[in-house]
Amino acid sequence: MAANLTLQYQKAEEAYRRAQTAQERLRCLEQMLQQIPKHKGTEKLQADLKTRLKEARDDLLSEASSPRKGKSYRIARQGAGTVIVLGGPNSGKSRVVAELTNAQPEVAPYPYTTREPLPAIMSWEGITIQLVDTPPIAVGHLEPYLVSFARTADLVLLCMDGSSDDAPQQTADVFELLQHRKTVLSNRTGLDEQDLSVVHVRTLLVVTRGGEEGADVRREMLSELVDVPGVELFVDLDRSRDVQRLGQVVFDGLQVLRIYTKRPGEPVNKVDPFTVPIGSTVQDLAEQVHAELAARLKSARIWSDSGKSGESVGREYVLADGDVVELHT
Repeated sequence: MAANLTLQYQKAEEAYRRAQTAQERLRCLEQMLQQIPKHKGTEKLQADLKTRLKEARDDLLSEASSPRKGKSYRIARQGAGTVIVLGGPNSGKSRVVAELTNAQPEVAPYPYTTREPLPAIMSWEGITIQLVDTPPIAVGHLEPYLVSFARTADLVLLCMDGSSDDAPQQTADVFELLQHRKTVLSNRTGLDEQDLSVVHVRTLLVVTRGGEEGADVRREMLSELVDVPGVELFVDLDRSRDVQRLGQVVFDGLQVLRIYTKRPGEPVNKVDPFTVPIGSTVQDLAEQVHAELAARLKSARIWSDSGKSGESVGREYVLADGDVVELHT
């Protein structure tokens, strides 16, 4: 029997994936267990949720009674999404962040230049996207907080130096070290269907110095070591068109829509869009604008690139990128 999970359950599951503390995980799991349809098709999932709930309660008690060990960072989410930039030593992570944002991370030819996470803001066609540069990952060098960063990201950029013969193995190490910690760099984002403790995170492989001789061969060598997500991009960061192309792929990887709102009687003005996941409806947009507005929502008018010019639509109307929406209660 199919699980037929509700939208409310799916939202609670996404909140659980993004939770950064035991208290947040506990709250989300309770919501998931409350929202899950109760029938034979979800019996295993219900049992898994109860197991995870017990573990979260144990983790909460452990956090309260034990001193923290090692460094811990918590970066507030900003913009249309959070993109975590990962890679092995000298993989080009910091250069990627420097080219896509106004940040100035230290970029040097020696390894382990980046010692702490550095959040930065990328501006892209009217919206902002948060990029986070991170210390390199290698065997014996994986800060625990980086696992949490990856698990809660909207997108991971995994950088690999296309000019280095060491890069295939170093990049494979990143895959394997995270997978060992139940974090799978994948072509999708969400909890694993067979094990709720495993998180998949949508990943874009960025081959830096991608114009160097042998970069394609080194990329193929990586495939012989690990399964690589299907989305990849070869870039030469000295070329502005490659940087522009990378920015577009980052936006596409977030899988969000830019939606503009207007008040009745005012002209259409495409500034300060909301961002919502692809597939979102008018009702979803209203919930993001304000909970009270969503509860009272009756209809909306739409202006779109597809030809709609103030046409009235219902709450379940599926939005498209660039739509202008006038909400009516």
